[in-house]
Amino acid sequence: MTDTELRLRAGNTEATFLPDLGMLGTSLRHDGEELLALPGGLDGYRAAHVTGLPLLAPWANRLGRRRFEIAGVDVDVTGLDLHDDGHGLPIHGTMTAQPGWDVLDATASSAKVRFDYARPDLLEAFPFPHELEIDIEVDEGQLRVATTIRPTRDRPVPVSFGWHPYLALHASRDETRVRLPACEHLVLDGRGIPTGAREPQPEGSRPIGDRAYDDGYALGDDRRLALEGGGRTIAVELGDGYPFAQVYSPSDAPFACLEAMTAPTNALVTGAAKLVEPGRAFTASFEVTCSG
Repeated sequence: MTDTELRLRAGNTEATFLPDLGMLGTSLRHDGEELLALPGGLDGYRAAHVTGLPLLAPWANRLGRRRFEIAGVDVDVTGLDLHDDGHGLPIHGTMTAQPGWDVLDATASSAKVRFDYARPDLLEAFPFPHELEIDIEVDEGQLRVATTIRPTRDRPVPVSFGWHPYLALHASRDETRVRLPACEHLVLDGRGIPTGAREPQPEGSRPIGDRAYDDGYALGDDRRLALEGGGRTIAVELGDGYPFAQVYSPSDAPFACLEAMTAPTNALVTGAAKLVEPGRAFTASFEVTCSG
């Protein structure tokens, strides 16, 4: 089966997305060089292992429990066929590899797509009917992605989605630096769930080296994260809708993920997720830029 492609281009920059396969971003090229990594490939993604540039929705990262209450609604995902983190915690939501995205508009450098989150099997895991809309735009050296949630019934919708770009390293880990803004490092328990404690994280650029990252951050006014190495800088700039970020990179991986998060990990369980009221909308955007 060949998945339908959305291939967008502006000057020296090209991005490819697959609407038939969860709106997965499979390529982001600048001056002919690939910026995304695809660990596991498309077959791995079809088996719910994220790769490339995937949308994580309705929740990003893990849920600390399978039964919880949010927005006055009891949610119980016990027994549902959800991808877990290998330790029993549901991870990355329900939208991985989901078909059903409609292309509303597409030009040479931009596209708008929509998904109606109304299927019974999806509502069983997240009983909040809503519409997802994604606007993508490519410019010289830049990819911009804006994601909008709109409730479609008389029930508010919790916001806890994110994007998980697997950025390819263009130098060794010792030669690649990760730039973090001044922010707060979220203290995690042994399951990767925030404890509620935070530690100051000074602005700085440091080698990735052999450190394994799976770290959450609460951001301030500066929301620019970046990888620097091999003569290139790949930056992820988060808009106001993304006050949190996650950095993920196993100790020997040829990639690092600078993830946009609308809420901290486990926000649906703790109630930290924002709510979008019926008749309103929530939009969050991020940009990936490349220089060098």
